Amino acid sequence: MTKLAPQHCALDYFPAHENNLTIGGISIQRLAQRVGSTPFYAYDRQLMTERVAKLRNNMPPDLKIHYALKANPMPAVVQHMASLVDGFDLASAGEMKVALDTTMPAQYISMAGPGKRKQELQQAIAAGITINIESPHELETIALLSEQSGIQARVAIRINPAFELKASGMKMGGGPKQFGIDEELLPTVLKQTKTLNLDFQGFHIYSGSQNLKADSIIDAQQQSINLALKLAEYCPTPVKKLNIGGGYGIPYFPGETPVDIQKIGDALAKPMDTYKASNPQADIIIELGRYLVGEAGLYVCQILDKKISRGQTFLVVDGGLHHFLAASGNFGQVIRKNYPVAIANKMNALETETVNIVGPLCTPLDILADRMDLPTAEIGDLVVTYQAGAYGLTASPTAFLSQPRAEEVLV
Repeated sequence: MTKLAPQHCALDYFPAHENNLTIGGISIQRLAQRVGSTPFYAYDRQLMTERVAKLRNNMPPDLKIHYALKANPMPAVVQHMASLVDGFDLASAGEMKVALDTTMPAQYISMAGPGKRKQELQQAIAAGITINIESPHELETIALLSEQSGIQARVAIRINPAFELKASGMKMGGGPKQFGIDEELLPTVLKQTKTLNLDFQGFHIYSGSQNLKADSIIDAQQQSINLALKLAEYCPTPVKKLNIGGGYGIPYFPGETPVDIQKIGDALAKPMDTYKASNPQADIIIELGRYLVGEAGLYVCQILDKKISRGQTFLVVDGGLHHFLAASGNFGQVIRKNYPVAIANKMNALETETVNIVGPLCTPLDILADRMDLPTAEIGDLVVTYQAGAYGLTASPTAFLSQPRAEEVLV
């Protein structure tokens, strides 16, 4: 049996009032009435504000913080983040449109991704954002498009380093990868860049994500800065931007603890000083998505049916993997584990039962909770899944079985 109390995801973020979970000071039942239907995602703007403030308080003061839109590109969320962070990092022209609709200046926006189409590259050049180059071919394509348009493209080189971010949920550097240009090829590529009429900005080194081990992040950041120092002699112009990636994770499951931000910040100060001593004009950037918004979100469903099957209780809800693939265990988990879940209108109930929470889809993969001890629930009650602020709706197969799309609200 898997038991997981909602306290695991910092229940204080969403306190209960008169048995009802609240978000942004609003009762979940009243918010459901305001939205008008379930399922829906709800994001707390104050929690996002507090998370960025916590990060700034623990990082070196001249470190730049960028928000990675891929974690949550909801326009209202991105608008709010624009007031908090120093820049945006994108993964598509679609995200670029959302970013450019905010007050964030284009010079503080960058785009990465191993398969950018020509049209996307042209849009990025015209917008004046920095393009993180992922291959020699892409470098040549950008140079040609820049020449044809008469607009000097801003570019940075994304590096696939020889090292990896140890203990990360997904490794995006080290070994053969579709991301970036291999470290050992950089002298040749940088020499070629010198011959092209491009506005060279610097480097992007993103080696992994969802890491809760401060020592691993510290090691990767130190190696990233050392690598940038080593490559300085090959650069066509002095580095203006050094993006050392992110990877800061959030706890989802029993036994996981929050990453030690203070330890990372303390360790980063010295290598930053070393780099700035020889590159005083360079901004050093960390790029975070999940860490900034992941714990600020809830996914809310309503119970449609309650049934017993061969001794097990099933709560059938109106949402599922088509809206929140990660919570179903089908987004990278090798062994399925339950996200934190609660019965949102029975937060202080004492009577409990062991239940499976499943969605409406015709597939056995549509599971939100497997044999969890939760307050005894009835048809019509609301179920919330925590840690839903990142890689939720847009990371899910929303067209699967033509079910209704979930709403999103920022409160």
